[in-house]
Amino acid sequence: MIPEICAMGLHFRLDGFRLVYLCIAVLMWTVSGVFSLEYMAHYKKKRRYYLFFWATFIATAGVFLSADFYTTFIFFEIMSFTSYVWVAFDERKESLRAAETYLAVAVIGGMVMLMGLFLLDNLFGTLAFDELGTEAGKILRGELGIRQQACALGSPRTQLYVASGLLLFGFGAKAGCFPLHIWLPKAHPVAPAPASALLSGILTKAGVFGVIVVSCVMLGTSGEWGMLVACLGLVTMFLGGLLALFSINLKRTLACSSVSQIGFILTGIGMSCLLRYAGKDIGLAVEGTFLHMVNHSLFKLVLFLCAAAVFMNLHQLDLNDIRGFGRKKPMLLFCYLMGALGISGVPLWSGYISKTLIHESIVEYAEAVNEAGPAAGQLMAGPAFWRGAEWLFLLSGGLTVAYMLKLFFVLFIDIHPTRQKEFDDMSGSYMRPLSGFVLALPSVIILALGVIASSKMDRLAYLGREFFRWEGQGSLEAYFSPGNLSGGMISLGIGMVLYSLVVRLWMMDKGSGRYVDRWPAWMDLEEVLYRPAIRLMVVISLVACRILEHMTDGLILAARKTTHRQIPSVPSTAGKGKVYGKRRRWHWMRPSWTTQFLLLSVGRLRRSGRLVEESFSYGLMLVCIGLCLTLGYLLLAFLRG
Repeated sequence: MIPEICAMGLHFRLDGFRLVYLCIAVLMWTVSGVFSLEYMAHYKKKRRYYLFFWATFIATAGVFLSADFYTTFIFFEIMSFTSYVWVAFDERKESLRAAETYLAVAVIGGMVMLMGLFLLDNLFGTLAFDELGTEAGKILRGELGIRQQACALGSPRTQLYVASGLLLFGFGAKAGCFPLHIWLPKAHPVAPAPASALLSGILTKAGVFGVIVVSCVMLGTSGEWGMLVACLGLVTMFLGGLLALFSINLKRTLACSSVSQIGFILTGIGMSCLLRYAGKDIGLAVEGTFLHMVNHSLFKLVLFLCAAAVFMNLHQLDLNDIRGFGRKKPMLLFCYLMGALGISGVPLWSGYISKTLIHESIVEYAEAVNEAGPAAGQLMAGPAFWRGAEWLFLLSGGLTVAYMLKLFFVLFIDIHPTRQKEFDDMSGSYMRPLSGFVLALPSVIILALGVIASSKMDRLAYLGREFFRWEGQGSLEAYFSPGNLSGGMISLGIGMVLYSLVVRLWMMDKGSGRYVDRWPAWMDLEEVLYRPAIRLMVVISLVACRILEHMTDGLILAARKTTHRQIPSVPSTAGKGKVYGKRRRWHWMRPSWTTQFLLLSVGRLRRSGRLVEESFSYGLMLVCIGLCLTLGYLLLAFLRG
């Protein structure tokens, strides 16, 4: 604890979960930092990169070590603003636009989260995780305390769910949960690749950290909440896999893959709530969720650094431009295969272990629903829904296999039509030995964790039991039993079929052999929904300001005629027009505000809007809007309370 900092003090705690993720953070920043020495060698403003590189490390470590939501929020917001510099680093037009999206999501998510914290503090009088878990449990059981009184939002139970929903919005935005995943596909392609490894591998886990606290610590016995998180996870993992399959940009594919893998993790969190609600052991869901968090951090560290090796040699990310680069490069092949086989869930690699556990948690809950019989509705959805959820899980695993196969064939099998000899000549000089060593280190860890699964992975997963509020003794799952292997084999088969039919037959032009972007341009949530909504808010604000200005002018004129008539008139300096009530007569002969607004140049309005959106002040404006909404809510609650 550090008292009297930020008024309420900062509170930290160290347990098994936090220790594991602190070690992962150290590993990831060390590996990315060493690799950055080569990657950033030819960049200007390297000092700025490294300053925010290590500032983000401190903020991220603060998030994972926090013991209350106040401390989490402080470091979470610092982490968001320091990592913003990574996205906007090279200051190109597309980078600034992506950074604008990242900042908007971070600021809006942070302000919504802050609203949820106000509600929690008003309801419980504390933001400490342990105390929140105890008090929230009392509300869910119907045991109300002295502070838990009805307010403008309704009953204490309703207040709890509203506050938790606001926190889920804020943390889910950083994690990349649908529909707030829009920043990942935009930010990763433009950020330096070592920074992308951290954005994907561990900064998204800071968002997951908050979701775990809300779901497992506060609402661990709520079936409704578990159902919400599980459904969001299922949608996120499928949509992310679909976007990754259709992408023809190397880093965008990996970014969409991160969305999908976060969906797997959220599904595991939701299943832990549902299993506890059904009175079952939550060990499968907790172990699978925690291990997949660890695995995904390692996978994305390896895969994004492989992408870094490609980009720092070719300065290209389009799949058509990098075809064949990995041929005759065994080190790059080994590292990519470790990451790809791990994330695809192939047996003997660590990803197979975590995905099997999450899959088995779905199966176990489906069996509980079947056993309930006519009362199955009380356990959140019926047997048919959970059979569909299981197959959606397997299909999403198949999508992972398909897009990893796509990247493998692009880099190591396909031949570039004009530059293949140039690529082959780089075999001994495409990466320094030190960079190769730090890239190989996490690759070996992925393989080692998969091979020694039965003896080490359970022990690693067991370290997270306290943080997840799990009191079990470990699953002792037979990972390589025929039943468990069948699920992995189904996903592998689906992936091979999807690659053959979708990628090879539909996404590739038969004449030129080039990869074609088949994803409809209009299916972009940011461009179709979010940006038009913000523009509409700007237009409404302009209209409102014009109305207020017009009303103010009228009030001033009326005051000049009545209460302030004694004030001397100011002669007109325009040289024309008779002064009447301190306003020229022709003032009221101007076109109305509606006519003036409609006559504004569309081009000028767009140009001004872009200048505002691309500036840092735009983010500060969003902060002010969020604070005004927060203060307005507090005033309303005070007046009604």
